[in-house]
Parts: sequence; C-alpha cells; structure tokens
Amino acid sequence: QVQLVESGGGLVQAGGSLRLSCAASGRTFSSYAMGWFRRAPGKEREFVAAISWGGGRSYYADDAKGRFTISRDNAKNTVYLQMNSLKPEDTAVYYCNQLENLRYSGSYKSSDYWGQGTQVTVSS
Repeated sequence: QVQLVESGGGLVQAGGSLRLSCAASGRTFSSYAMGWFRRAPGKEREFVAAISWGGGRSYYADDAKGRFTISRDNAKNTVYLQMNSLKPEDTAVYYCNQLENLRYSGSYKSSDYWGQGTQVTVSS
C-alpha cells in the first residue's frame, strides 16, 4: 500500500516562498519518478513538476519554470517543491504522485496513488 503525505502548505503573501514536502512509503521510493500537481478552486488538477527516480531530470509546467524547484532525497523517501515568487494564481491544493513512468520527453503516467494534499493560499 503506497502512502503519500504532503506537508508545508500555508498562507503566504504574494512574492513569498513555501517549501512543500511529500513523504512516501510502501514502494521502493528510489525506483519511481515523482510529480507535484495542483488543483485550484473550480479547476481540474494540473501538472506542476516532475523529477526522475535519481533526481537527474526535472520537468516543469510553463508557469512554474524559474520559480519552482523540485528535488528529492531518496534516503528520506521524500520529494520537495520549493516555491518562490508566489502569485495569487498559485493558490491551490498541492498533491504529490508516485509516477508510473517519466519519459525523457517529459511525458509521464501518473499512478493511482495520491496524498491528501496540502493547501497553499497566496494573498495579494
């Protein structure tokens, strides 16, 4: 049984920063790529960032490039999302996912394993 537990969300002013964490258990963490996704109110869940199993490749949605950084610590079974220069439109529930695959093109297949999410609210 895969478990993903996100943390680190909160309320921050525009221009501020947050660091999200996702602790994983249940499958060999270092064997899987990981992704961050978000769902804003009234919108579909969307891709934010992904990182390969070893951390050597990372991919970002266009509006995350240059502001967000995904990283992982395989010794701690944890993936992180450092978010800087936050904007009100970044307000959403953020989820991590243990991806089934992550191709060199950046295309991916998410798994059925999602955490409960962590709320990020950016005030203007």
